[in-house]
Amino acid sequence: MAEITGLAEAVSGLVRDGMSLALEGFTHLIPHAAGHEIIRQGRRDLTVVRMTPDLVYDQLIGMGCVRRLVFSWGGNPGVGSLHRFRDAVENGWPHPLELEERSHADLANAYVAGASGLPFAVLRGYRGSDLPKYGDHIRFLRCPFTGEELAAVRSVRPDVAIIHAQKADRRGNVLLWGIVGAQKEAVLAARHSIVTVEEIVDDLGAWPNACLLPHWVVTAVCPVPGGAHPSYAQGYYRRDNRFYRAWDAISRDRERFRAWMEEHVLGTEDFAGYLRSAGLALPPESDR
Repeated sequence: MAEITGLAEAVSGLVRDGMSLALEGFTHLIPHAAGHEIIRQGRRDLTVVRMTPDLVYDQLIGMGCVRRLVFSWGGNPGVGSLHRFRDAVENGWPHPLELEERSHADLANAYVAGASGLPFAVLRGYRGSDLPKYGDHIRFLRCPFTGEELAAVRSVRPDVAIIHAQKADRRGNVLLWGIVGAQKEAVLAARHSIVTVEEIVDDLGAWPNACLLPHWVVTAVCPVPGGAHPSYAQGYYRRDNRFYRAWDAISRDRERFRAWMEEHVLGTEDFAGYLRSAGLALPPESDR
């Protein structure tokens, strides 16, 4: 059953060194605030899963929190590489990074299998690919009905899934809309979940067929206005493209990266403080 609590308390109570985490979000609703709290609390040796790791994973990797990354695409969207990710892979800084690369279809189905309590997912894929040579999570089997060869991939069941959403009510029911990616599936697949939200309301005002997470599948709900910045939260604020461009230069150099993180993340107690200290105003959603 969902508990409405502070983000620092939720991370302290649920996230431990060595755990597997999924910080999901696709284009928007990316849980940057939660990623920063994990960094501030000094978590280490984490396995992190995400379909599209971008800036928040670059920060987690560069600050030494991550031992292993399970992913299907990685980069700074519309800009280029993740330089802290590349430095870890190419040079082992701040320490070596293990990789498990999957396709989008693989990882999406692996979340669904995890949410369904199944050990693996089956899909048409990986024909002609060399990825099966580099990961033991892919097998092939024959369909018992058609004889067709299909790919079987190990399901993903994180210890903790972390997402951002627009609203939660006072019982802990969560409403999210827009591009929802694999957020719902990640929460349902995980043993525990943390959901940061823009606001807590008395009535969600949910429409038919809305994407709702009932309070009994959520462990903790944390009000964090602006918690997806620099990604956007549809209906609240737009994507901060200036920051994505600025991050390319910040993250290229180890010393500049570390200094920025120490000033704007380690030096603040909450996400609102990070926004203020970094001089980052939330662009209104109407300007998107």
